[in-house]
Amino acid sequence: MGKETQKLIANNKKAYHDYFIEASYEAGIALAGTEVKSLRMGKCSLKESYIQIKRGEVFVYGMHISPYEKGNIFNRDPLRVRKLLLHDYEIRKLQAGVDRDGYTIVPLKVYFKGQLVKVEIGLAKGKKLYDKRESLKERDIKRQQERERE
Repeated sequence: MGKETQKLIANNKKAYHDYFIEASYEAGIALAGTEVKSLRMGKCSLKESYIQIKRGEVFVYGMHISPYEKGNIFNRDPLRVRKLLLHDYEIRKLQAGVDRDGYTIVPLKVYFKGQLVKVEIGLAKGKKLYDKRESLKERDIKRQQERERE
């Protein structure tokens, strides 16, 4: 097999700002045909989305995929709950992580891997306000150093 190319569709920058990402997993996602066409046009938002595990299955809530313009009656609800496809051992690891105090699962990015749509999800721990300030400070220092090098 050749090297699979990745084409980024959507990135969840807010997740990196609000959480410490402990581990990340690649998951498939169950979509309708018109949703895939809409994703090919880059119409996806992860802004308010989150992930929950119910009865041993993983679902993403609040992921907005705009309706496909030429999809008419085949279009689905843009905010419908979508199932993520993971191995059982990965789901058990995620569930064990969520059972620990203060951990949650967040979608980090959506991308094409070859012909398939994949979602990168992360096991995350929430940042406190002072942690967020520290992250901003570090980023500003890095930016300043880059400017000085130029």
